[in-house]
Amino acid sequence: MDNNDTICLLKECDAGSKMAVSSINEVLDKVGDPDLKALLVKSREHHEKLGNEIHSLLTEHNSEEKDPNIMAKGMSWMKTNMKMSMDEQPSAAAADLLTDGCHMGIKSLHKYLNQYQAADDTSKGICRKLVEIEEELCRDLQPYL
Repeated sequence: MDNNDTICLLKECDAGSKMAVSSINEVLDKVGDPDLKALLVKSREHHEKLGNEIHSLLTEHNSEEKDPNIMAKGMSWMKTNMKMSMDEQPSAAAADLLTDGCHMGIKSLHKYLNQYQAADDTSKGICRKLVEIEEELCRDLQPYL
């Protein structure tokens, strides 16, 4: 059913955008470089804005939000805190962690686009936009690696 694929795709995008915001928040206060900090704040705002669009669409479809997987979130928190506390260059560590997260997010989003092929064009467009935001963040983080 088209509506079910649409809702499923939107929920996965919702969880992905929340995971991105959470990951950025985890490293933001540990980053000293003002340019990197500004970049991360900008990316977080893009993720939050898209997240708000996703929430509106889920509401239109009479569906609830989806939080990121608790195990994935916990593992991310542990990895982030360990790497950030051990690395002498917090900006490089943050860029490395977020780049890995972006790659995992992009991979997952493409998987969901393939899995929920009957989703409506609006939901597919939202998913592609989230992929673009992740790809842009990866490119912008490269100088800090």
